[in-house]
Amino acid sequence: MKRRMVLSFVCSLILGFLITNDSYSNHLNSGSAMNEYQVIKNIEWAKPDGFALTMDIYVPQTGKSSYPVVIIYHGGGWLINNKSIMDSMAMYIVRHSEYIVCNVNYRLLGDNSDTTKMNEIIEDVFGSVLWIKENISKYRGNPSKIAVTGDSAGGQLAAMIVLCGEKLQSDRFSEGFPGYKPSYMPGGMTREDVIEKKLLTVQAAILSYSATDLYKRCLEGFENDTNSLWTAAGKTPHGIFGDSINIIDHPEWYKAISPVYNIPKSTERKLPPQFCIVGTKDDIAPPSAIQNYVSLLKEAGQTVEYWEYEGRPHAFLDSKTNEELGTAFYKDAPAAIDKIIEFLDKVIGN
Repeated sequence: MKRRMVLSFVCSLILGFLITNDSYSNHLNSGSAMNEYQVIKNIEWAKPDGFALTMDIYVPQTGKSSYPVVIIYHGGGWLINNKSIMDSMAMYIVRHSEYIVCNVNYRLLGDNSDTTKMNEIIEDVFGSVLWIKENISKYRGNPSKIAVTGDSAGGQLAAMIVLCGEKLQSDRFSEGFPGYKPSYMPGGMTREDVIEKKLLTVQAAILSYSATDLYKRCLEGFENDTNSLWTAAGKTPHGIFGDSINIIDHPEWYKAISPVYNIPKSTERKLPPQFCIVGTKDDIAPPSAIQNYVSLLKEAGQTVEYWEYEGRPHAFLDSKTNEELGTAFYKDAPAAIDKIIEFLDKVIGN
């Protein structure tokens, strides 16, 4: 039953991604009060292992010399989708507020002939923050006012930036100290420079129906064929750290990439404010899982806000219409994004 449910969900994600909707386009692009904007598409910001990583940058045209920045990481279980599934969210933010939006691609587990590992995906999002901080002023972005956000798998990646941005090491993941080497490093800088200058520090995070415990998810079968996302991606199931690492012998690796196991006490390191949102009918990232993450943050003395979206399932921020899930961007996403913008205005707005 659970496998059929997940397979139905995966198929609905793909179907929803392909379906267009005229009322969605009209809603997003009508209204004299909305900002004009410029978008620069497919900027190549890194090429780890020969795999080109790109981002789109949306810039509001409201006459300001500098804007805070929102970085978006898409969902899809680290196996499917790309930044285009967040196009609508990026466009909505730039048209309804005064933030530059960077919509970012990262490698998936099936990329580079199934050799990409989960820690390398995290290294990609770390690298994207470093590239943006180094280059965003060219697009009138303020590198000292940055928020990261993501939905589902993208939420886990955004959380890892906030929680583990200081856990860098040149030889990457290894026994004893799982650390990261960002896919992009500013010219001439070492990991010590990045840590000392706190270059992976951001000012806010918004986590939408986020994955919070990959250790538990892998214990439940994420790495094998009970996870239908492998089929959807057209890939053979395998370990997220490669064939030599498994969850039984190396649980610390899986916990190292799971937000719930990496929350510092505020007396040790104060995290930026986080905003966690989830639909009340989400059975992929259920409210109970998000509430647990929020509770752990509060117990650690960290700043967090929480909002449940009544009646909504998973993936309500995805572009366009999803008939299987019964969601459509134009009717479901705006209320949530308005909440996100309200949070951003309070935390990093000009």
